Amino acid sequence: MREMRETLRATFGRVLRLQNRRRAARQGVLERVEEFSRPITVYLPPGYDRGDARYPVLYMQDGQNLFEPQRAFIPGQHWRLNEAADLAISDRRAEPMIIVGVDHAGPDRIDQYTPTRDESRQAGGKSAYYARLLIDELKPLIDSQYRTRPDDTSTGGSSLGGLVSLYLGLTRPEVFRRLAVMSPSVWWNKRAILDLVDRFDGPRPRIWLDVGGREGRDTLRDARTLRDRLLKKGWSDADLHFEEDPRGDHSERAWARRARPMLEFLFPPPTSS
Repeated sequence: MREMRETLRATFGRVLRLQNRRRAARQGVLERVEEFSRPITVYLPPGYDRGDARYPVLYMQDGQNLFEPQRAFIPGQHWRLNEAADLAISDRRAEPMIIVGVDHAGPDRIDQYTPTRDESRQAGGKSAYYARLLIDELKPLIDSQYRTRPDDTSTGGSSLGGLVSLYLGLTRPEVFRRLAVMSPSVWWNKRAILDLVDRFDGPRPRIWLDVGGREGRDTLRDARTLRDRLLKKGWSDADLHFEEDPRGDHSERAWARRARPMLEFLFPPPTSS
């Protein structure tokens, strides 16, 4: 009985320490960038207001869904990405980073998030325009207003946002060094993105790739095929993490669950890199 009491006391103590640590997690702040062609939300990590450190930057697609419940596609179902970053940084499981949420373009979202035009849908094929928007217009603005490391830039998103993030990393790997490719729409235009993977010849970005087990057989197959094509091109466990979430469906709620491990993989603390 005494051993059992000691075990319960120790377990209870660990739980309390974990809860206290989470309650004590320092919080970052959200800011708006008003002088741009679409709404931009910037997450600044805890401690940004003290010192002169510079930070890597993660540009995330579908910014409406990342931070604020009232702006999410389904109100109340947002990624809580700032909370995930706060916890990962406070627990020293991730290097502090700046996150830039880029709102999508409304009716033009499909066109801008797809690298090829699908004639059967009469849509798509404007990802090159979107790349110029991020690289030539938004990135210089963010680099001028915040203490960034201009040569340490990443991008990410889910669904079509995951597709365009992979496109950005494959076509501009000198700019985007890390990619969050979550439930990517590999299916677009007869899986044309796989041809881009096969033709890739450049510095390999660090990639988090994931999919949910409840997203359908075809989506699972496509994500696994993408993983296999990347491995064939030279990626390894050191720079590619593939995650299958058995409970995951195609929703903001599912991506929210995977947000923290995604950040921890893409931005490992310097001591573990």
